[in-house]
Amino acid sequence: MASSPRAVRPTTRLVDGLLCAYLPDAATVGVLSPAATFRPAEGDEVVGHAVCTDLRRAYYTTLDAAVCVTAHGTLLWRSRFEPPADEVFGHQPDCELSPDGRVLWVYRPDATAGRDRPDQWVAMDAATGEVLAQADLETVGHGGVQLAHPASGQVLLNVGEGQDGSVVHRASLTGGRMELLRYPWDDRCLIDLSPDGHRFLTVDHAQNDLAVHAFPGGEVLFTLTAADFGHDPETVYLEWSGGYLTEDTVVATLIGEDEDEEDWFRHYSLDARTGRIHGEFDTHAADPYDLRPLGDGSWLTTGPGGHPVRHTRP
Repeated sequence: MASSPRAVRPTTRLVDGLLCAYLPDAATVGVLSPAATFRPAEGDEVVGHAVCTDLRRAYYTTLDAAVCVTAHGTLLWRSRFEPPADEVFGHQPDCELSPDGRVLWVYRPDATAGRDRPDQWVAMDAATGEVLAQADLETVGHGGVQLAHPASGQVLLNVGEGQDGSVVHRASLTGGRMELLRYPWDDRCLIDLSPDGHRFLTVDHAQNDLAVHAFPGGEVLFTLTAADFGHDPETVYLEWSGGYLTEDTVVATLIGEDEDEEDWFRHYSLDARTGRIHGEFDTHAADPYDLRPLGDGSWLTTGPGGHPVRHTRP
């Protein structure tokens, strides 16, 4: 199995009230120790988080703001979402840093927050918090998943609207404004972007299949259902998790119930270009979502203390 030459970006976890940053390198297997820790400002409840590659600054969202802090505990800037949210449940703002560290992309579920406006997607200057561009999404989302393209400066955003489905957008900054595109479906959930940026993975909102798409156009290259994995599609479903283990290998998650009505989940690897299923393998995950493929042939699960555990296949 070929590994991607791409360097793995830092990853973040919230552990014991601290925002911890990790550098999953090829030499480390097992529980990862934080390479840097950041203390959120007093009173802030962290929802989404990211860190720059030099580990000098961390970014996070609360229900009402995007915030930047240093490892020394200094608050560099705070950008408030006005007006304050009328609701405290059901909406999760998210942030994603561009690979060059210059732009912080913030998804604001303003409609569900009770701000009397559609959801907002905001591109901010990561150094100052200044708004560079902003767009109405015409969605009523609860949360968002953002994936930054490794080379083009474009970003993918999945807005989850609960029972109403899921909407995927693509955006970039051009001449000081946001170029925004909405993909022509509302029933697919964005899962992952390939390490080389040529493809992305989605799962049907109703969990009937997974699909691999070409980037940026979104053309479907292949789809797989539970039947392709040897299961009954009436009782077994594709879960909204998994991703790119390498450029060549995708991890898919299937869920179902056994004869005693106990829930089970299994992970499978498959060829990312043809859809050929390699087989089931043990990821050591505690649940269907306790898995983050890193694109270099390794993946993360969660250890007992909340810190990530890096695994590789023999």
